Amino acid sequence: MLVGPNCVVSIFYTLTNDQGEIMDQSPEGEPLSYLHGAAGIIPGLENELAGKSAGDEFKVTIVPAEAYGERREDLVQVVPRESLPAGIEVEAGMQLNAQTPNGPVTVMVTGMDDATITVDGNHPLAGQTLHFEGTVDTVREATEEELSHGHAH
Repeated sequence: MLVGPNCVVSIFYTLTNDQGEIMDQSPEGEPLSYLHGAAGIIPGLENELAGKSAGDEFKVTIVPAEAYGERREDLVQVVPRESLPAGIEVEAGMQLNAQTPNGPVTVMVTGMDDATITVDGNHPLAGQTLHFEGTVDTVREATEEELSHGHAH
């Protein structure tokens, strides 16, 4: 079976940056499974996997526009500490859920002082070129339940 819409695809992969550092990988013996065509993985990787079958290997470089987008400085903001809920202990590197006019957004705390907290709404991999290498493990038809839920089970 070929990878295409409404297939559940399982892959083993390693993700590296431009310096060759491993940024992510599938755990030993545990492939990543996703519903093809349901935006469960970045567009550049999904496009690369289309038409492949179980056992096929892949090696692809994906530019930011086909991954997590370009880094946007307008998504970095300094907010007053008192705008956070009372009693929350904030540390650099922690993620917070923020309410915006466009709905909830996850932001990362990147800095702080006594009066303010700097948060970044960019994805941690925004602006980076990504290098994926791996193997397609399995390809199967999605179940009706998976199709209705929009993700692999």
